[in-house]
Amino acid sequence: MTARRGAAVAIAPGHETASLSKAQNTFNTLVKQIEKRRERLGAWDAVMPAFQKKFVDALLPLEQESTALRIKLLHLLDDAFLQKGLSKAEQRTLSDLIADMARDLMQVSDDATLKVIYNRHVGSANVGNAATKPVPEPTKPERESEPQSPQQPSDDLDSLSPDELAERMQAELDAQFERDMAAHAAREAQRAKRKKAPKQSAAQARIEAEQAESSKSIREIYRKLASALHPDRETDPREQERKTVLMQRVNHAYAKGNLLQLLELQLEIEQIDRRAIDGLSEARLARYNGILEEQIRELDQEIQHVENDFRRTYGIASSTKVAPDTVMRILTRDIAGMQRGNQDLGVALREFEDPDKVRDWLKDMKRRPASSRFDESF
Repeated sequence: MTARRGAAVAIAPGHETASLSKAQNTFNTLVKQIEKRRERLGAWDAVMPAFQKKFVDALLPLEQESTALRIKLLHLLDDAFLQKGLSKAEQRTLSDLIADMARDLMQVSDDATLKVIYNRHVGSANVGNAATKPVPEPTKPERESEPQSPQQPSDDLDSLSPDELAERMQAELDAQFERDMAAHAAREAQRAKRKKAPKQSAAQARIEAEQAESSKSIREIYRKLASALHPDRETDPREQERKTVLMQRVNHAYAKGNLLQLLELQLEIEQIDRRAIDGLSEARLARYNGILEEQIRELDQEIQHVENDFRRTYGIASSTKVAPDTVMRILTRDIAGMQRGNQDLGVALREFEDPDKVRDWLKDMKRRPASSRFDESF
C-alpha cells in the first residue's frame, strides 16, 4: 500500500443530492480555515531563519555603524558649542540638540563620554528648563539584543521504540478511560446528592457529554490507525520503518487531539476513502465540527504567540501588523533606509569639521518652524 501524503479532507455532494447539508458545509468551511492557519504557521517557520540571518548580517551592523557615527557627530557638535563665535540663541539651540542626542545614544551605547556630555548640557543654563531633567539610565532596547530563536517544546516521542510508543499510547488510552469513568461517577454522585440548579446541571452535563463523545471519536480513529500501522506486525524492514514513521505522526496527532490530521492519515494510508468522508452521519459530523472549531481556536492562539514572540525578538511595536509574506520586504526597506541615513551622517561629519558649517546649519535651524527644528536632525 502506497501512502499518499497530504490527502485533503473535504465532503462532496453525492449522486442523490445536489447540495450539501448545513453540517457538511460547516465541516468543509472549518477544514479550509484550519488549512489557512496551518499555511500561515508554515510560512512563519519558513521565513524566520532567513529573516534572522538577514537581520543579523545586514541590519545590525548598519545600526552599530549608525551609533558610532552619531557619537562622532555628537563630539563635533559639543566641540563647536565650546568654541567662541556662537550667539546665545545659537548656543541654546545647539545645547538642546546635543542633550537630546546624548540622551538617545545612552539608550544604545555604554560610551562613558555620553553621560558627561549629557550632564554638561542638560544641567547648563544654556538649555533653560532642561536642567530639571534627570539623567536617564542607559537601557538596551529589544532591537539591539541578539535575536533569540523561539524555543521549541521538548518532545521525546521520536526517540521511543515502536513497542515503547505503543505502550505509552495504550497507557494514555487506559488513563483517559479511567478519567472518563471517574468523571462519569462523579457526575452521577453529584446528581444524586443535590437537585438545585437543574438547568445549569443539565447544560453542564450536556457539555461534558459532548466532550466525552469528542474524545471517544478521536480514540476510535486512533485505534483504527494504530491497528493498521503497528510496526511490530511487519517482517519487511522497509515496511516496518515506513509504518514506524507513520505511527509517530499518528501519535503526535492523537496527543494533540488533532482530528483533521488523523482523518488525513486515514485517507493517506487508504484506510478510508472519499465515500467514507462523504457518508459521515449528521450526528458524527456535529461532533467532528465541534472538535474542528476547538482546533481553530488553538491554532489562532499559536499564531498569536508566534507573532508576538517575533515582535519582541526584533523590537517591533505590538501595534504593528506582521505577516510572513511581508516581513522580508519590510526588513529590506529598513536596511536601505539605514544605509541612506549612514551616508547622510557621513556627509554631516565631513561638513561639521568646519565650525563655520555648524554656524550656517544653526542659522538654517532658526529659520525652520519651531515644531520641526529637531524632527529632521540626527
